[in-house]
Amino acid sequence: MCSRGKQMVRSPSDSTCSSSCVKLYLCSNPEDSVVERRALREHVFPKLTEHCRNTLGLDVRVIDPFESSDPSRWPDEYTRQQLIKECRDSSTGPFLLALVGHQYGTASLPTQVEVSEYQLLLQESQQAGISTQELERVYQRDENTIAPSYHLRAPHRHTCYPRAEVNEEEQRKMKAKEEELRKTFQTTVSLCVHKGLMTPERAHSYYRSALDADLRFALDDHPDNDIIGRCLVYVHKVVNAKGEREKGQVTLQQQPQSEAATSDLKALPTDGQLLSELCDNFLPGLITSRQLLVYTTTTECDRRHGYTTARRRGYTESLCQQAYSDLVELIDSSNVLETREDSQLGDALARDQAEQQELCDTLSRFYDIIRPEEEEVRMKIRAYVEQSEQQCPLVVTGGPCTGKTVLLAHCAQQIKSWLPDSDPVVITYFCNLQQGLSSKHLLSSLCYQIGSRYHSGSSKRVPSFNLDTDLDDLSCITNPIDYKSNCSSTSSLDSHHQPTTREHVSDSNLCTIQCSDARAPSGIIGPNISLSELKERLSSLLSSLKKPLVLILDGLDQIENTFVCPQIIESLPSPLPPSIKLILTVSSNRTHVLEAIKLHYLQCSTPHCVYEGSERESGYVCVQLGLVDRKECVKFLASLLSSSGRRVTSGQQALVNQALTSCCLTLYVRLLHAHTSLWYSDSDVTGSSLPDGVHASISALFDHLEQKHGTSIVARAVSYLTLSRTGLTEVELTDLLSSDDEVLSEYVPRGEKPSSSMRVPQIDMERLLLDLRRFLIRRTFGGSQVLFWVSRHFKLVVAKRYLGTHEARREIHSEMADYFSGQWASGNAKLLLVNPKSGPNKETAEMKIYIDRHSSSQPFVFTSSPKDTGHVNLRKVTELPYHLQESGRCEELEHGLLMSLGFHQAMVRAGLLGDLVTMLESDKGSSQFKLLRERLFLASILKSSACLLQFSPLQLPTVMETSILPYLEAFPAFKGYIREIRQERRQRGSGLGVALCPSPSSVPPIQCLELDAKTKTVSVAEAAGTECGIVAEIMDDGSAWIWKGSGGEVVKVSLSCEQKELKFAGVKSSGGFMLLSTQCNKLFLWDVTGPEMFLEVKDLLKTESETKSNKQKANKIEGFVGCQKKLFMWWKDESFVSVFNVSNETLTHFQCLSSVTCLVCSSDGLYMYCGQEEGTVSLFDTDSSSLLGSFTNSNHSAVTSIIVCEDKGEIACVDRTGNVTLWHVEAKTQQPRLVKEIFSGGKSNDILSADYSKNIDMLLVCQAHQVTLWDTSYWEPWDQFFAPRGRAFTQAVLSQDGHLFLALLDTCAPVLVWRVSTGECVLSLESNKRPHTLLKTASNIICVANDGYLTVWDSEMIDAAGTAPKTGSGVKEVVVEQTGEWFYTTDGSETVWGWSLETGFPHDIFLHDGPVEKLCISPDNVHLVTLSAGEIYVWQTETGQNILRIRGTRATDILITPNSNFGVSISSRGLSRVWKLTHGSIVCSIHKYLSDAKVSPESTFLIGRCRGDLLAASLWSGSISKRFSCVESSEHVVAFHTLSEHPDFVVVMAASGAVYTWKVAEETLCRHFQLPYTFQCQPQDFQMSSDGNYALLSTDNDTVNLLDLSQVRLCSFKAKGPVIKACLDKTGYFTAYISLEKTCACDPHARPVLTVVRLTDGEKVGSVHLSKNPLTLVACKQQCVFVGFEDGSVGVYSVSDVMINMEDSIRCRENLIGELKQCPFDRAPFSWSPLATPNITWP
Repeated sequence: MCSRGKQMVRSPSDSTCSSSCVKLYLCSNPEDSVVERRALREHVFPKLTEHCRNTLGLDVRVIDPFESSDPSRWPDEYTRQQLIKECRDSSTGPFLLALVGHQYGTASLPTQVEVSEYQLLLQESQQAGISTQELERVYQRDENTIAPSYHLRAPHRHTCYPRAEVNEEEQRKMKAKEEELRKTFQTTVSLCVHKGLMTPERAHSYYRSALDADLRFALDDHPDNDIIGRCLVYVHKVVNAKGEREKGQVTLQQQPQSEAATSDLKALPTDGQLLSELCDNFLPGLITSRQLLVYTTTTECDRRHGYTTARRRGYTESLCQQAYSDLVELIDSSNVLETREDSQLGDALARDQAEQQELCDTLSRFYDIIRPEEEEVRMKIRAYVEQSEQQCPLVVTGGPCTGKTVLLAHCAQQIKSWLPDSDPVVITYFCNLQQGLSSKHLLSSLCYQIGSRYHSGSSKRVPSFNLDTDLDDLSCITNPIDYKSNCSSTSSLDSHHQPTTREHVSDSNLCTIQCSDARAPSGIIGPNISLSELKERLSSLLSSLKKPLVLILDGLDQIENTFVCPQIIESLPSPLPPSIKLILTVSSNRTHVLEAIKLHYLQCSTPHCVYEGSERESGYVCVQLGLVDRKECVKFLASLLSSSGRRVTSGQQALVNQALTSCCLTLYVRLLHAHTSLWYSDSDVTGSSLPDGVHASISALFDHLEQKHGTSIVARAVSYLTLSRTGLTEVELTDLLSSDDEVLSEYVPRGEKPSSSMRVPQIDMERLLLDLRRFLIRRTFGGSQVLFWVSRHFKLVVAKRYLGTHEARREIHSEMADYFSGQWASGNAKLLLVNPKSGPNKETAEMKIYIDRHSSSQPFVFTSSPKDTGHVNLRKVTELPYHLQESGRCEELEHGLLMSLGFHQAMVRAGLLGDLVTMLESDKGSSQFKLLRERLFLASILKSSACLLQFSPLQLPTVMETSILPYLEAFPAFKGYIREIRQERRQRGSGLGVALCPSPSSVPPIQCLELDAKTKTVSVAEAAGTECGIVAEIMDDGSAWIWKGSGGEVVKVSLSCEQKELKFAGVKSSGGFMLLSTQCNKLFLWDVTGPEMFLEVKDLLKTESETKSNKQKANKIEGFVGCQKKLFMWWKDESFVSVFNVSNETLTHFQCLSSVTCLVCSSDGLYMYCGQEEGTVSLFDTDSSSLLGSFTNSNHSAVTSIIVCEDKGEIACVDRTGNVTLWHVEAKTQQPRLVKEIFSGGKSNDILSADYSKNIDMLLVCQAHQVTLWDTSYWEPWDQFFAPRGRAFTQAVLSQDGHLFLALLDTCAPVLVWRVSTGECVLSLESNKRPHTLLKTASNIICVANDGYLTVWDSEMIDAAGTAPKTGSGVKEVVVEQTGEWFYTTDGSETVWGWSLETGFPHDIFLHDGPVEKLCISPDNVHLVTLSAGEIYVWQTETGQNILRIRGTRATDILITPNSNFGVSISSRGLSRVWKLTHGSIVCSIHKYLSDAKVSPESTFLIGRCRGDLLAASLWSGSISKRFSCVESSEHVVAFHTLSEHPDFVVVMAASGAVYTWKVAEETLCRHFQLPYTFQCQPQDFQMSSDGNYALLSTDNDTVNLLDLSQVRLCSFKAKGPVIKACLDKTGYFTAYISLEKTCACDPHARPVLTVVRLTDGEKVGSVHLSKNPLTLVACKQQCVFVGFEDGSVGVYSVSDVMINMEDSIRCRENLIGELKQCPFDRAPFSWSPLATPNITWP
């Protein structure tokens, strides 16, 4: 039978645990629980771990103190008690799992006995004649304990590290001696109790087994909250455990004892009595008083065989099932999920704020001893905070380890009590405790904290964000259903406990979902905000505060990136506003930081009442925190020792005093405590026993730990802790050590083959952490409790001791990268090379064994089911990128993370969107990264969708798919990314995918950069770019800025001459060179392909006087050409050319006839062509410096461009007005021959820019009113493009492939893109700034704004967007074939476009002689029928041939019968006709006009409305054969619909809201019900599914109203904005609608969103944000939605849902990424012309 205490579920307020881990202590008798514990370890705990991680985001640690098979490694009672206390204090949910078997277990030898008690026992033993020789030998007196006691000598104590080899004989002897000592203790204690010298309660401590002692320590004398719902006890009673044969053997083995001894032993309690007292008294008492959960199972065995292996196996299996069930129930019932959601806030800045506040609380607790020195500094800090007129910061300085951080954390807790009347806001930030802290992150966090703390109701409250706010509201009129399930706990072990029953309500199934607030919180900071904008925001926030703010920045000088500290200091307001107090900590040796603070606050003088003892510094108040007085250190150490129950002798104290004379630091005292607490009173200590200084003490501590625990486990554990980015959880540390071959090899049994699954015992890890606990901080990071060094000096020592080489660091980083990537999780075994330490066979010295290390799984998102949104694995997304980067695995970082959808989803959902953008844009290690273009594009998408993703992160796959697909040909590396999106959608079971992406109306820039200038009033004077993508800008204030290409930042160039900073005047570029000119006429050359060095270009032939005179007049360089390490330069209004040889730095001059206007060189650099002002071109030999010849154009107009075609021997010269002169050059020594001269015509304007592309033989010439394109193969004008009326061109450049050109217009900010083939403007590139110039590089187009702002577009993206298919006019109608593979569109023009969904491009164009009004496709997909200008056209879809053109129809609508044999023309002004589709002959005429006419499914009737009735006309005779009239004379029909699956019936809607079904053939009528007035049918919206189950009634503002005829109910779907389009899937699976929603808080305009909702339960299948305005919406039976847009493009969206039959879904969805790259103009559609004249005329 089993008994179980009644379970009570604790409320969250009752729980004192805030950990991220379930920490279980496994309490058992090690002698009879080996099988059960092994089964739990192998089958229950791994399963429980995965459940907790996936469902609750919790780690699970199970501490089995007896896991090792070596008893010498079992922990003693004191250590076990420490572990139990740790589990109780830090576990979330249950902390104790106890297995009580049928054996009581043996008692352990006491490790420590007080002197008085030991002497009593010794005396009584001797009086009873019991030998005490062994007792006196193994115990030694220790005066260092409080109170003095005898301790067990080291050889008899339990150890952490495996002992040296001990043979079996020695082990047997040691065991016998221990048993003898145990008997001695127990016998003597029994005598003392008998004589009244010892109480029975005290005596029991000598009898109790480890199981009994642990249970009583865990359960006795503790509050109810520590036991209720936190402990599980399984009691297994076995009757007849020992069979008769075993009992006989035991009887024979018993030895006779002396009479005296026998009489004494009778007083000893037997194991059975002790076990009975535990199971029958102690535990049942707790069941009633503390509601302890106790299961009792009784197994009655056969008397002959006893407790067999089979019975034990059966019990073990049932125990595993019950333990798992109970543990899951206890953990789930502890309300962990709610508390975990608070700790894993959806925004990184909110988490950062909560973590910093918690860290401040943690650090303040280290302020446990008040020192006079610190108290004095604290009073100075208080005086600074209380002073109102202070306008400069307070800087707390001091050497390393002086306690600055702890002191400020303590002061932060006290400030509110210092200022009780003003209620100040206190914000602390500990900068040095975060790896890789950036200026942007720190400023963002400060802005967020200030904003949230001042605008929230409570300063302690941290705003949280809902991650899953993308569900639409759904309301049902009739009987909304709550889906509930009853869950009861069951036990495989019989239990008397009555299980409780709970009801779980799934919020996702409720009919109405409410959103509390859709507005953006003020704290949101976008990922694309610049550093200068953040500085302005912080300054603005600080300047506007009315309530006092105390801002404490600690460790700013310790940040690894040295640029961060000065940037933060510059961001702080100077002088400080009156309501702000700023406190900084700076190490005394960081003089550059102190100098930066001084310069920033130089104008802020300190007040007159400077605090006594503080230094007067211009700019800030300085408070020095010095060393601690030695006497105070001695007192501090004594208090630490006393708190741990230790002290030192007077002789040892002298050594301590001597050590403290060399170092008086708090950390050193704590380290001394760690050393001296190990001393016994008889320890042999000398002056060298205590190391000098902090680092030596830390190293000595590691020495001790290595000796106690083993070298490998200590070295690796501290290395992992040191190199982690944010610290490690205890589970992670154990997993890492288990995955470490060096550590695990120490646990391989000597001479034995290891098991196929092994781990480092958790108990070993716990004992090591117990020894390190004083020097580790447990802090929250990303919702998990991580361990972190209390001081950075531990990191320094570890780095020097264990990580001295780069290879060692990379190895540790690589191991951590493997772990966080989950490489060894989920049963993946890792190879272990084992070297046996003994064995005669040397050939088998190395064994290769694959061992499962049971590492925790590491998905990006923990989910319990595919539909579960789950929670983000913050530990993985934080640590993995860092370790991949540090281990040099850049390819894995780029492909496995930066290009991974899973990683992106995790980062966005975790609120780390800004960090993700930074990682994608980073150029660190760019030489090893190959996908920088792709990463910049991804970053651009994320920044443009930041607002949407911050509030609806689950929209990321859809956002990425719609953004990437238009550019997939330009980025083939994204094929895998798109596959990942679609695979994720299939796994999720629902979603809205993109089958055909509409053409983009603009191209997102891949980068936007701004100058970090001090003032915003400067503008660009000149800009230039190189082919490799480097851009230089010269501002009108003389500053120069360089952007070194994709991924980099814009940096300022600083050059000085004669100790004065040079100011720049201009910049030019050519090839790989940049030439910067200064205002003092100096020239500096930069070879961008080499190092960042500037070479001054000097004319060595000039005299000093000439140089001085040239400096006085500004001589602007007009341009230069770089060729073959030579620079050919010319100046404005100068008639000479200077050639600078870069190799020998010599300058040569060439004289021309007039002012040089342009220049080109031959490819080998031997010849130079100089264009001049008078239209002359001079040809020079650069080697001989001789003039070879000259030639001049006819109108003597200045030459602006020269194009040399060396292979043809031609030279083309373009003059100032755009005319072209072509010369033929036979030989360089002969005079060129004029071939032809072409005049451009049009207005004669000066050329503004020219762009020549040799690859495509095209020259673009831009003038103010026109852009001319030249075919340079024949030198003929190809086309001209005129500027829009009232506008003028300022610059134009060709696109990469020449199919487009980009132009700037005056007074127009966007960059406009024209398609060359059609002459239409197809794109508008938003630059957000007034453009100055366009620069074209090898892969990018860069717009330089007037203020220096750079906007960078990818050239291939522009080509893809500019050539994407679209008709140019808004799509009026979309008709889809039955197969869904082809569809046709009209845009109101004379053209019908035939599209292939498989390719995504129009394949056919059907031309008409007038605008197309209607079109339809025959159900057999053979004929396309169109209506244009009153004429009917019939086309064959296969051939494109126009077979019929019918005149005289007077039709206003056209229909095709379902059998595809007949066409029906509807005329409102004449006869409606039925005609044969193949040859146009009339079958019959219908005299009445039927509005909204439809052909019946069986092709027998034409049904339509006429004067309030519904008529059915025969398609054979044309007569009205059937009529439906409402019963009431005033009633009339407003809408109707035929049903293809029920061809005899028509659903009819009356104006009053009555719903009828009309059986046409029998003319029978059935009225179903009356619609309420709020649900009146709108005829223009009315649609029905083919089976008649659902009807779309109307759209009313933000509501879609439907009729569910299958359940006879009305439904209303609530959208997030006004619904502008809606349609119903004919198969009845879903409805689709387009609503206008505000998706971005910073955008006042609502944007269209396509949403698909499942009809059966109202759940949203998915939504897509549309990039432009839709005009048409159509659903087809292949579960696709077609959207026509205003620019003539079409988007097709596939509906994926497990509830929908996918057999008819479109096959092409997965084929979009398999196309070969093809020029869009090579796949132009076929144009099909109509018949010249109608071939049929109807009368």
